[in-house]
Amino acid sequence: MRDYLLTLCVTAAVTYLLTGPVRKFAIATGAMPEIRARDVHREPTPRLGGIAMFFGLCAGLLVADHLQNLNSVFELSNEPRALLSGAALIWLIGVLDDKFELDALIKLGAQMISAGVMVAQGLTILWLPIPGVGVVSLTPWQGTLLTVALVVLTINAVNFVDGLDGLAAGMVCIAAAAFFLYAYRLWYGYTIEAAAPATLFTVILMGMCLGFLPHNMHPARIFMGDSGSMLIGLILAASAISITGQVDPDALKIFEGSTREATHAALPVFIPLVLPLTIIAIPMADLILAIVRRTWKGQSPFAADRGHLHHRLLEIGHSHSRAVLIMYFWSALIAFGTLAYSVHSASMWIVLCVVALSAIGLVLLLLPRFTPRAPRWAESVVPPRYRRRKPAPVVVAAAEPVVVEEERIPVPAGINGATAIGNRGRFTDRRKAGTPS
Repeated sequence: MRDYLLTLCVTAAVTYLLTGPVRKFAIATGAMPEIRARDVHREPTPRLGGIAMFFGLCAGLLVADHLQNLNSVFELSNEPRALLSGAALIWLIGVLDDKFELDALIKLGAQMISAGVMVAQGLTILWLPIPGVGVVSLTPWQGTLLTVALVVLTINAVNFVDGLDGLAAGMVCIAAAAFFLYAYRLWYGYTIEAAAPATLFTVILMGMCLGFLPHNMHPARIFMGDSGSMLIGLILAASAISITGQVDPDALKIFEGSTREATHAALPVFIPLVLPLTIIAIPMADLILAIVRRTWKGQSPFAADRGHLHHRLLEIGHSHSRAVLIMYFWSALIAFGTLAYSVHSASMWIVLCVVALSAIGLVLLLLPRFTPRAPRWAESVVPPRYRRRKPAPVVVAAAEPVVVEEERIPVPAGINGATAIGNRGRFTDRRKAGTPS
């Protein structure tokens, strides 16, 4: 565990320290797009944060390669090289998009090519464990198509959810933490070496997100852009493919008794291939809803709008920070609920806890609809928005006298009477010329 913690800290430190210079570079190169109709920020903010995240990935892999307990991943598996190759390609396309706004079809093609590069180097789904059936071997074409589809779906799901400050990085960090705990349990609990690459990928992904979050929390000083969102989406997909499509359930028979029981025991980590990726179910649901919504309106599925889940939270009345925290809560509930079920699938307490937390989540969603007020004795310890507001005293201002200036018209000589017309009123002043008043 110490080696993983060291890798995480180095990755987070490199990402954090490089984000500041990258921000200055983005401003100097003009990677600060104008505010669009779907944006929620009010000032132009530099992008290209994915540059710092990519170098954090490289630093994490380099450190892991020199650690005694982790270098076996590089010696026994080609998956780290496959991940780095696919990540470099998708990151380069993301950088170009952050600067020049590439077409959506070009980015989709780059995502498919990046997935194909990883498949060509061995990072692919070899078999599909199905509960109640067992292990189903996939042909090379089936494995390739399923791998590419999973990578593209995950990348776009993460890209779609990247709409609020700190949202994408935080949700991916939560998903990576759940993946890491499950992979670490398979690797060191069941001594399954095939889970070692996924364990390394997820801990590096956590470091990348944690290092970038301090710069990206509301109000964000820099955005990760497509160079960052597509990068972390690809790494998350690679972790799921590595741990799901390459860990043979037959290796669990020693601990579970049979292949069928082993498949049932590993069910929570196989669900991502069926749904896919339950641990980022919220971004995936947002992706599916966006495609259906735009297609129903006759628009392109890649056309941007303000109908995402985080936009709806803002429309309900949540603040920016509260909307992000609510999304964090639901992501953690689904991810760690699935993780807990994988450890103790027969425990009813896990189901009851998930139901109770779901009820709490629904209350948090409805907070703007009814604002609870704390009792008066607790007002000193609750935030101001939950205190009873006292009516403001009515202050009546004293009426000021209105002064009307008279404008006198000069009287020509020889005229006994003169008529003067004042501003905003009429009056007659009859005097005799030369007669003292």
